[in-house]
Amino acid sequence: MPTFVPPQLALAVKSPPRGTGWVHELKLDGYRMHARLDHGEVKLLTRTGLDWTDRYATTKEAFGELPVEEAYIDGELCAVGSDGLTSFAEMQAATDHKSAAALVYFAFDLIYLDGQDLRAEPLLTRKSRLEALLHGADPSIRFNEHLAGDGAAVLRAACDLNVEGIVCKRADGAYVAANRGLWVKCKCLNREEFVVVGWTDPKGSRPYFGSLLLGYYTQDGRLLYAGRAGTGMSDRVLASLHEKLQPLAVKRMPLAAPPPRDNRFGAPLELKRVHWVRPELVAEVTYLTWTKEGLLRAVVFQGLREDKRARDVRR
Repeated sequence: MPTFVPPQLALAVKSPPRGTGWVHELKLDGYRMHARLDHGEVKLLTRTGLDWTDRYATTKEAFGELPVEEAYIDGELCAVGSDGLTSFAEMQAATDHKSAAALVYFAFDLIYLDGQDLRAEPLLTRKSRLEALLHGADPSIRFNEHLAGDGAAVLRAACDLNVEGIVCKRADGAYVAANRGLWVKCKCLNREEFVVVGWTDPKGSRPYFGSLLLGYYTQDGRLLYAGRAGTGMSDRVLASLHEKLQPLAVKRMPLAAPPPRDNRFGAPLELKRVHWVRPELVAEVTYLTWTKEGLLRAVVFQGLREDKRARDVRR
């Protein structure tokens, strides 16, 4: 059994693929996580291979109860809100405050099982064996269902439920590490990760800081300014972010070029109120659109992505 398998990835597309050769799953809003079970030893691995087992002891214990000698499972560890939807903000809060007992692991692929490498098998074969393996499992581990049929109709229904979108997968596709194409994703909202490059001073009664300054890397390694996120943060989140930002503060701007000084969709960015940081934190945000000037519009902070590296963030 492999020690670590880089996860299969999904290509972002504007509309779902047509045809009967695809199945569709709701896009989950948590941490992509592999569960590696080896004769009673359980490891929970992030998309980059980091071992986060100790963070999620309850999930580890639930996997340890499965009736299997060896298994390598792909899925997403999520917090489920009172509305029944997965919530990245609640997931991060549970992780930060070590209250991860109520998290749910949604398993959607089976890569290895008791001496058999299943990566070359069709997706539906792998999912069928995964569903059988999880029958009777602890409720904190769930088989992630899929739908066949019209992807456009599935996407409309998903958007009506206020979920992030759907992932469409080739029903007969193999599991190919890092491949983008056998799986595609369609979103109801524009949602991306950006590098945190600084923060601004607060105004009025707002505590800690005003907004996060965001950027992304180009293919040639330049770090460019993308805009700022000032909404979507409670006072508790503001305090937590402020604590994480302080040790990263630097005097020199990390961007390849200064941010534009004027902004048609909000107050101008006052550089004298800016505090720069080393580009190490990755923030996930939703937004309305990009402006012609290359800036984000109507940005809402969703949470930090500890499972993604800043240098990998691209527009």
